[in-house]
Amino acid sequence: MATPHDANQHLPHDLLNKLVCDLASGTEGILMGVVHENVATEGEHWVEIAYVRPVGGGVETSTALSNIVAAL
Repeated sequence: MATPHDANQHLPHDLLNKLVCDLASGTEGILMGVVHENVATEGEHWVEIAYVRPVGGGVETSTALSNIVAAL
């Protein structure tokens, strides 16, 4: 399969630079980016990954974009 044209490029998202909640971990932070990435160790499995930075700063964590919702 050919590499998607948007592979490893930042994608637009309505919640970029806004406070979000990662439903998988229960943590909150700022959505810093969304990237279309191949997460397979063999072959290809493309998903949209969200990168979230803690509110006070620090190391970004990653999660599936489907886990991200706007924080209340």
